[in-house]
Amino acid sequence: MAELARLREEHRDLDGAIDALERSVAGDQLQIQRLKKRKLTLRDRIFHIEDQLTPDIIA
Repeated sequence: MAELARLREEHRDLDGAIDALERSVAGDQLQIQRLKKRKLTLRDRIFHIEDQLTPDIIA
């Protein structure tokens, strides 16, 4: 659970960093692209951990 909370926090932090870079006049597109890729990686890890924590329901 602690790992999941840490990943969610980092994901939110990246959101803020991306927004700030996109608003800046001299926004570094390469840096924005890297941050977005990192954000997607974090999202995948979050979903994976959530899936492991959620028990399978047999219908």
